[in-house]
Amino acid sequence: MWQRNQTFLADFILEGLFDDSLIHLFLFSLTTLVFLIAVSGNTLTILLICADAQLHTPMYFLLSQLSLMDLMHVSTTIPKMATNYLSGKKTISFVGCATQHFLYLSLGGGECLLLVLMSYDRYVAICHPLRYTVLMNRKVGLMMAVMSWLGASINSLIHTVILMHFPFCGSRKIHHFYCEFPAVVKLVCGDITVYETIVYISSVILLLLPIFLVSTSYAFILHSVIQMHSAGSKRNAFATCSSHLIVVSFWFGACIFSYMRPRSQRTPLQDKVGSVFYSIITPTLNPLIYTLRNKDIAKALRRVLGRDILTQRQQLPLP
Repeated sequence: MWQRNQTFLADFILEGLFDDSLIHLFLFSLTTLVFLIAVSGNTLTILLICADAQLHTPMYFLLSQLSLMDLMHVSTTIPKMATNYLSGKKTISFVGCATQHFLYLSLGGGECLLLVLMSYDRYVAICHPLRYTVLMNRKVGLMMAVMSWLGASINSLIHTVILMHFPFCGSRKIHHFYCEFPAVVKLVCGDITVYETIVYISSVILLLLPIFLVSTSYAFILHSVIQMHSAGSKRNAFATCSSHLIVVSFWFGACIFSYMRPRSQRTPLQDKVGSVFYSIITPTLNPLIYTLRNKDIAKALRRVLGRDILTQRQQLPLP
């Protein structure tokens, strides 16, 4: 009994992204740089929204939650990958693998839900501007954030518990750089075709339903924008929505590539490429897209920086 429990809880081996070649050392350095940019950009966005009173609106509150999810997403996978690469070890404990699986799945599902709710926020702001403060107040924004975090966490917990209760056999080598579901499920002993089919169908639904809801919101938004008479109002509406649309396209495009392909058409390299895009590249691009294309964020950054400079000048001793 003890030996069986020890085997059940044995460590997994992560194949990783890189080997010891010079080109892979360069790619590792580049990945580390991208990780630091992602952490800095998302942290700055969160702090900026918290520090500037003019950004205390439902739209920017939801954006701060998106940045928090992106920050946690890159922190869930990249540090472990970097630690294994630098130390030469490739192991991850059973509990560590389960924790990593739960976190990445929670954050990924939460981001899907949050992007849908952010599109609803834009729909209300453009199609019903006079009712915006009623339909999208602070309480509603908080409820949206709680729904995203809680709903995704429950879904992730169920899948993690089920997956980690299956028996694993063979070398327990995961052909990935973290414990992603498609890579871990390949190590399960026995026939789990029914479970895999259920997961595949649920993944398709959980991806296609948010895409349908986002598309519906933007169809109404486009209809309202076309009916606007002012060219300036049209430009403001497109500027407000374009950042969100770009983020949605990147995120759902990568998720569809990673999770909606049948198992027979998957290769470890393709899984790694898809995972790199949505777990590293997208969290890095999101704050850059919102910062570069959003005038309110840029103005808030100048206000905060100007306030700090003024405070420093006031603290200088008079000659």
